[in-house]
Amino acid sequence: MIYDFDSLPNRRTTDSAKWNNYPEDVLPLFVADMDFVSPEPVIHALQARVAHGVFGYPGNVVTTQGKPSGLAEIILQRLEQLYAWKVQEEELVFLPGVVTGFNLACQALAVPASGGQSPGGGVLVQTPVYSPFLSAPANAGLVRQEMELTHCSDGTYSIDWQAFEAAFHLETRMFLLCNPHNPIGRVFQRDELERMAENCLRRGVVICSDEIHCDLLFSGQRHIPIASLDPEIARSTITLMAPSKTFNIAGLECAFAVIQNESLRRRYRHAFKGLVHGVNVLGWVAAEAAYRHGQEWLDQLLVYLEANRDLLYDFVRRELPAVQMAKPEGTYLAWLDCRAAGIDGNSSVQSTVSLQSSPYEFFLKQAKVALNDGKTFGRGGEGFVRLNFGCPRAMLLEALERMKTALQGK
Repeated sequence: MIYDFDSLPNRRTTDSAKWNNYPEDVLPLFVADMDFVSPEPVIHALQARVAHGVFGYPGNVVTTQGKPSGLAEIILQRLEQLYAWKVQEEELVFLPGVVTGFNLACQALAVPASGGQSPGGGVLVQTPVYSPFLSAPANAGLVRQEMELTHCSDGTYSIDWQAFEAAFHLETRMFLLCNPHNPIGRVFQRDELERMAENCLRRGVVICSDEIHCDLLFSGQRHIPIASLDPEIARSTITLMAPSKTFNIAGLECAFAVIQNESLRRRYRHAFKGLVHGVNVLGWVAAEAAYRHGQEWLDQLLVYLEANRDLLYDFVRRELPAVQMAKPEGTYLAWLDCRAAGIDGNSSVQSTVSLQSSPYEFFLKQAKVALNDGKTFGRGGEGFVRLNFGCPRAMLLEALERMKTALQGK
């Protein structure tokens, strides 16, 4: 069937975090969910489950009567087909979300293995990065260690390998990787992943890889799970994936970890501590339907998103010359560099607020467009905003025209 991504559903009556966070005259292009109806097979599967009328505790188990559960089975097939990565059902751990997943990884690594390190330690992150990465180490009593990705003159990002190696310390226990990277949109290549992994293995550092955007890639890009590179790397890696961003079902809260090291997997499960449970029954149903029957929708979505990305890139280059962006290689998130725009903020603010320090505030007040404030992504995010282009094209164009008008009236 042909899916319609041009129609904008009314989400203001649905307790939407995206649409109810700002006044009705503000266009929300911030939080990372899309304004598209989910695949029809997902909706039908949910309707059938609701019609059953009983919502008892779900199994949330990998195997049922000695065989992989339906969701586990399709995940294992998908990992092998997409990445030639053979994973066993017992190596899957189901979770309510990826943010929960990397917080659990921090908790697991904060508790020393038998005979191992003392409590505490450090977690290395690459900034600018999705803001929950910045708080997860402290949530577990660990120290956040940072290395800033290199912002190149064309707006792209690279890794300064000397800085990366220098960022490790004796107390570093985990490297928290984001790939595809949020917010910069990089899809890391094999040689980059190999070099990151080699640095971790040499120091005995566990890798926790957030790969939630792995299905959202544009032409010429290929996702490589870092754990799929080599069995030795897999033994030191916790991989986090989910259908939530891909199929726009984030509110149903279903994710999974792949942990192929049995000892590490035991430590990870122990970190649940009775506080974290599995996936709710509707999340389980939606995830299986999406992975089994959602590819047609996803194929069409990627074409639409890529056209949105290209439209956005061309508009910024042509109509917002003081703003810079590189084309994202993956995700539906654009990272806009506003540092050279040189405008003042809202004149009603007593002290002058420059765009360099608060582009988020400028676009919210002057354009009525809500974006993400780059400062919340850590070092290297000041003067940037993140824009979600996972929306109908007319909505994206209206937001861009508002931003253009606001910049022209500075």
